[in-house]
Amino acid sequence: MVVLGLLLGLVGTDVNSGAARFAFGVPELIDGLGIVSVAMGLFGFAEILTNLESTEKRELITAKVSGLWLTKQQFKDAWPAVLRGTGIGSILGLLPGGGAMLASFGAYALEKKLAKDPSRFGKGAIQGVAGPESANNAGAQTSFIPLLTLGIPENAVMALMVGAMTIHNIQPGPQVMTSNPSLFWGLVVSMWVGNLMLVVLNLPLIGIWIKLLTVPYRVLYPAILLFCAIGVYSINNTSFDVSQTAVFGALGLLFFKLECEPAPLLLGFVLGPMMEENLRRAMLLSRGDPTVFFTRPISLGMLIAAAALLLLIVAPNFRKKREEAFAEGET
Repeated sequence: MVVLGLLLGLVGTDVNSGAARFAFGVPELIDGLGIVSVAMGLFGFAEILTNLESTEKRELITAKVSGLWLTKQQFKDAWPAVLRGTGIGSILGLLPGGGAMLASFGAYALEKKLAKDPSRFGKGAIQGVAGPESANNAGAQTSFIPLLTLGIPENAVMALMVGAMTIHNIQPGPQVMTSNPSLFWGLVVSMWVGNLMLVVLNLPLIGIWIKLLTVPYRVLYPAILLFCAIGVYSINNTSFDVSQTAVFGALGLLFFKLECEPAPLLLGFVLGPMMEENLRRAMLLSRGDPTVFFTRPISLGMLIAAAALLLLIVAPNFRKKREEAFAEGET
């Protein structure tokens, strides 16, 4: 799935030559596939299609919802996921190109991987909510760090922040903290105030959000698809993006059938172009010598860490296969 995401990230204009790659003569593909179309199709449209296919009887919630606070057991189950999600969100939130959004998917995939019973995810597992939401909140905060220290907007929201700061003759970058300390510390305080307001607004209004679950599915599903399509269309005001989202929705349904996780595909899709750009830049600086990645201590350390993580993931599966093979041989 990661490799497929890397391949999808190649669609568009070459970073060095400027030539169109895998556009197949379609002008809309020259700028590449849209991250919103890919994410909305794989996770929004595909989820609707899989739910429509389900033959289970769906019961509408009619009882009054009570008990807004976590029980002791729920808190015990949730706090490790909260800590892990916060760590993932803090790290991925620093990455340019939608790191804050990727943090939620990464945290969900991690919690599902660590869960004793992964089948509970999607059916009320509190770890599947606590981890991604913590990662989302942490990623939204740390996405300001590249903007305020390097002047690099991480995503579309941060790009709007750059525009707003430029209108007021404020140049984003390392000088912001010294030239405009009131702005910098005001942003920091606003994060605390914003999180506090989330609690103040959400707890009293949770009854309204629960009312959405009483909407019949024959009305809810078309409404979700409609608002998803409107959101995708409003980005570039083109119907091609909506069609693109529908294609990825069908692809997401296929992944569900094949029991493939779409989150790694999204990670590869977002990080792939950045990896390619920096790989080619490094090869140009080293005059085509690939050993430069092994002679530099930082890059060598990163490669060793990546290999170690890969071994940690592969080793348990390999050991399990060996045990099953030996068990079959003994019988």
